[in-house]
Amino acid sequence: MRFHFALTLQALWTGVCQAAMQHYPAAWGHYDVCKSQVYSDEGLTWDYMACQPEAADMTQYLKVTLDPPNITCGDPPETYCALENPYMCNNECDATTEELAHPPELMFDIEGRNPTTFWQSTSWKKYPKALLVNITLSWNKTIELTDDIVLTFESGRPEQMVLEKSLDYGRTWQPYQFYATDCLDAFTMEPKTVQDLTQHTLLDIICTEDYSRGYVWKYDKTVRFEIKDRFALFAGPRLHNMASLYGQLDTTKNLRDFFTITDLRIRLLRPATGATMVDENNLSRYFYAISDIKVQGRCKCNLHANSCVYDKEKLSCECEHNTTGPDCGRCKRNYQGRAWSAGSYLPIPKGTANICIPNNIGPVTRVCDNELQRCQNGGVCVNNVRCNCPAAYTGLQCEKRRCESELGGCGGPDSGQAPLTTPSSPRLLLLLLLGSALLREASCWPTVL
Repeated sequence: MRFHFALTLQALWTGVCQAAMQHYPAAWGHYDVCKSQVYSDEGLTWDYMACQPEAADMTQYLKVTLDPPNITCGDPPETYCALENPYMCNNECDATTEELAHPPELMFDIEGRNPTTFWQSTSWKKYPKALLVNITLSWNKTIELTDDIVLTFESGRPEQMVLEKSLDYGRTWQPYQFYATDCLDAFTMEPKTVQDLTQHTLLDIICTEDYSRGYVWKYDKTVRFEIKDRFALFAGPRLHNMASLYGQLDTTKNLRDFFTITDLRIRLLRPATGATMVDENNLSRYFYAISDIKVQGRCKCNLHANSCVYDKEKLSCECEHNTTGPDCGRCKRNYQGRAWSAGSYLPIPKGTANICIPNNIGPVTRVCDNELQRCQNGGVCVNNVRCNCPAAYTGLQCEKRRCESELGGCGGPDSGQAPLTTPSSPRLLLLLLLGSALLREASCWPTVL
């Protein structure tokens, strides 16, 4: 018995150590199973776990809107000059010709084509009036970002730009990050980089000059919003310690909301000029052109679903755990025996499902919660619904000895337990009373922290 117990402890300790040291993928895509069947005292039953969909390319499911609506080039046709060579003016944009058109959907098509496909704006022909463009990406669904947002420009990176997010389907907006060649001049903000952030300042909105400076625009095309670097503040440089990140996401709502969006908005405020002065004699050199936008993420399902479907141009979670709604944000009808709650990443690696339970389950059968109502006699609370009891005990909270319902009771020869007897030796009785008194006295002593 002792040998078996020691092996059990060793197995548990090994499992804990492996969970703490496991290297999860950068996309943090585990928690892919919502439930599994297990054997218990009650026979075959379900073991529920926190779960989430795999990360995916979310640009497949978005709707793009441009403001102003007529900002795309080609109507009327226009000829453009290269930024680095004002005499190279052989790029034509014509919306009526497929080979020469540059519509918004080309920001999301397959990369690697030759020639490169891209969306393009009209030129800055109304200079000195600002060339302003808003590009709004809408999912009509809450999604959680899992990787860097990456914009690839074909026209030179803008000298001033703002990336914004919405959590309420575009009704209100908050800045994610400011970009400029001169942050103080453009936004009256000190320039910073993501490397300047700490765990305590991770939610700070910064202005960076990393993605706006440089004239060699043929090689410096990308603008990033660094998600992974922010994850690394908790999970380590190579995202080895994802358990730490999960713990923070579980306990800090603002942190989880920071990586959650329904919409993104790219505000282009000033195109690349390549010089300190704008060449007013050749304004066809100045415009915006984007060849690719990458947004990696997953449907937000509150850890109650491991898949998300796209039907009738709308994303929706395929909810488990007796939940329902686009985000699995409420309990199904007749499963409102307790208040809805999001799943939890903890404890690693299965998390806590926090399933919705039927209305007709009384309070006694669902009062194990590892806090106020604990399972007795070594029982384990499963999903806050039932107690998984040791072999020798039964009952809703493992409060009954199994032998009590057997023939002969707990004192019978077949009970598997020794009968309860009163100590017959006065000396033994005295020792028990003395030990009990000492325990009571010790419990009264103050605890030293």
